[in-house]
Amino acid sequence: MNRFNLFLFITIGLFGYLNAQDNDEKNNLLKLGFNYGFGTQKSFPFNSKDYDYSVQFYKIQINYQLADKRKWIYELNIEPSFYNAEHQLLNKYYLKPSDREDYIEKREEFTKKKQIKEYVLNFGFLIRHKTFKKISTYALGSIGPMITDTETERMPSGFAFSDIIALGLTYKINSIFLDFRFSLRHVSNANLNSPNNGHNSTNVEIGFMYQL
Repeated sequence: MNRFNLFLFITIGLFGYLNAQDNDEKNNLLKLGFNYGFGTQKSFPFNSKDYDYSVQFYKIQINYQLADKRKWIYELNIEPSFYNAEHQLLNKYYLKPSDREDYIEKREEFTKKKQIKEYVLNFGFLIRHKTFKKISTYALGSIGPMITDTETERMPSGFAFSDIIALGLTYKINSIFLDFRFSLRHVSNANLNSPNNGHNSTNVEIGFMYQL
């Protein structure tokens, strides 16, 4: 089973499980949607001069309501995601002789633009505030495993983690929620491999969710 098929299998399985839970309870706790976003490390608060990293990404949004406390709603957030990233080492002296024996060859490799594919499954907790009748605002924190297919001077290919914090706004039209979100993302491998400096990005994303 290749990575894309595995990614799709996990997504369908999660949706099926949560949808079954919702059908049992019959109280519209589940939202399903899709987000598109883009980001770069050249924006505040990152903006490192050592490297360039930009992303476009696509997310399936699965939100499951855990509790409703009048003005506040607490939700489980699951995001199977695909990130298409572009990376380039800008400061070739970032890679030093002490880092690796083949640092000269790697400087040549990493200073050229690279395409990176990232397959991610984030799990998070979302706190939503019912700000107005049709408008709600929220804060989100999530973390999850990811597989990346390309090595850079900051992180090897393979297994890593994706960490996200975000602020968002939704506008409700009947059973549709239009979603606008600002997020910060950091990816690294938790020192499971070396190097572990990771990549950062400041992101904007838009999308929609449908209340089932």
